[in-house]
Amino acid sequence: MRKTALITGASSGIGLELARVMAREQIDLVLVARNQEALEQLQESLQVEHSVSAHVIPADLSNMEEVRKVYSTCQKEGWKIDYLINNAGFGDFGFFVESDWEKTAGMIDLNIKSLTLLCKLFIPDMVTKKYGKVMNVASTAAFQPGPTMAVYFASKAYVLHFSEAIYNELKDTGVTVTALCPGATESNFQKAAAMEESKLVKNKKLPTSLEVAEYGYKAMMKGKMTAIHGFKNYLLANSVRFAPRSLTVALARKIQDKAK
Repeated sequence: MRKTALITGASSGIGLELARVMAREQIDLVLVARNQEALEQLQESLQVEHSVSAHVIPADLSNMEEVRKVYSTCQKEGWKIDYLINNAGFGDFGFFVESDWEKTAGMIDLNIKSLTLLCKLFIPDMVTKKYGKVMNVASTAAFQPGPTMAVYFASKAYVLHFSEAIYNELKDTGVTVTALCPGATESNFQKAAAMEESKLVKNKKLPTSLEVAEYGYKAMMKGKMTAIHGFKNYLLANSVRFAPRSLTVALARKIQDKAK
C-alpha cells in the first residue's frame, strides 16, 4: 500500500524538490504552500510524470487557524499522513533593531509555531498506527547565534532542539523525527531574506535544492535524528562546541556580513 507525505513550503526550493523525489519513489503527496497556482502546476506535473496521487492545500501557515485547516482537511478527505515534512519557513537579513516587527513575528509564527502545531496534530496519529516519519527542516544556522539574522538563527535552533527532543521521546513508537540541517542552498531563500549581498552567499557555488532534498529524504527514511548536509557544514556545525561563545558569535557575524 502506498505511503502519503505532506510537504509544507512545497511550491519552491527544497520543498518542491522533496516533492519530486518522493513522487519518484511512488509516494503520494499532499502539497501545502501559499501559492496555489504554483502548487497546482506541481501537482499536475507529478501526476503526469510519476502517476502518483497529489493533493493541494493552499494555506498561509503563519496563521494557526490555517495550520489547523490543513489537518482537518486531511482528516475530512481520509488522507492518512505517513511522512510529515515541515519545510516552510523564511529568514530576514539585517540588524534586529532595524527589522520590521510584523515580518519578524510572522517568521516566528511560521518557523516555530506552525511547525510545532503540525507535529502536535499529526504525530499522535502516527503513534497510534505505530509508523511515521517526520522531517523538520532546520539549518546549520541552528548551531550558533547569527548576528544580522538573529531571529532566523534562533528559530532554527528551536527546530533542531525540539526535533532532537521528540526524537528521543518517540523511541519505540515506530515514529522517527529527523532534523535536516542544510547550509546555504541555491534557492529563492536568499532573495526572500534580502541577503544576496551577504558574504555567505555572494559569488559562492552553493549546493542545489535537489542535492539537499535527496540527502534529506535518505536521512529521513533511515530514521536519522540529525542530518547535516555537506562535510564542510558538518565540521563547522560541530566545531562551535569547542570554541568560546564570544568567538563563535564574532565568526558568525564575519561570515554573515555584507560583502564589500
